[in-house]
Amino acid sequence: MVRHTSGLAAGLPADDDVLLDVPDERLAPALVAAGRGEYEAAAKLLAATREAGEWENRDRYVTRLAAFARSRGEWFDDWRFAAPHDPDALLVKAELEVARGWESPARAELLRAVTPLITAAAEGDPGDPVPWRVALDHARGTNASHTVFERLWAEAIRRSPHHYGCHVSALQYLSAAWYGSHRECFDFAERAAQDTLPGSLVQALPVRAAFAYLTSEEGPGPAAKVPRERLDEAADLAIALSREYAADDPWPAEVRNLLTYVLVRLERWSDALEQLRLTGPYASSFPWDRISDDPLGQFLELRDGVRIEVAAARPLGGRGTGRGSLTSGSH
Repeated sequence: MVRHTSGLAAGLPADDDVLLDVPDERLAPALVAAGRGEYEAAAKLLAATREAGEWENRDRYVTRLAAFARSRGEWFDDWRFAAPHDPDALLVKAELEVARGWESPARAELLRAVTPLITAAAEGDPGDPVPWRVALDHARGTNASHTVFERLWAEAIRRSPHHYGCHVSALQYLSAAWYGSHRECFDFAERAAQDTLPGSLVQALPVRAAFAYLTSEEGPGPAAKVPRERLDEAADLAIALSREYAADDPWPAEVRNLLTYVLVRLERWSDALEQLRLTGPYASSFPWDRISDDPLGQFLELRDGVRIEVAAARPLGGRGTGRGSLTSGSH
């Protein structure tokens, strides 16, 4: 096993080279400028995504900029003061306040007070689906009915039928942890993956459903049990999607991190090692922050564990299998 473990490090970056939640080459300068108290780069970046209809990038950038504004908000306060009706600033503000509301014991009450901000963001650019992703998150936190959810979902997909962020928010609402069930969650994910465009991250939706199932706190009862075959099919679809992107590509990094977690839970060690090689140095907080207060440390520890499992399964000079039985917990 020792002999194989060292060899299996090939293609994996050193621990010190692995980074958490690395911003891409467009977002990084905006965050650096914001750190200096300057909002103009962030405003220019979001305006460019809106004008070009780059909704996936826009969603990612809004989320990261709002998170930065939570810890260092002077630049954002200046932006809001200088351009109170800027649709991009309105969207960041809505995302920021929804994120703040989620952490309060009075979550539903605080989130309801945010409703006018979401409305203002949606009216800022009527064609933008990202405010509707924020609205779907908001609906989940305010205990909104299925009727309200369906209305918001219709508005979201009317603007962008294959928007990944909106699909993820809808999947969370339909999960057993919130207002749906494991069956509803998988059915929704599989339909969306089947109907989406080639190469779309929406094809990773079933593996997100698998993650929700495998991490369910309540534990699935017999009636809600998802067959192992359905979990493997979700993983296989995400593996095929991952292979459409180049190794060390930061764009699908979160999907690859999530897929790796699911593969480990399914004890598909060789497949997990392949994803770790494709992921390269790009660790993401999700899903590791769901199981550890140190997501980067958890990622690195899991990498080592996967290499050991693959090595242990290989006879000298041979190759091990990629699949095993479903484990009861994370590794």
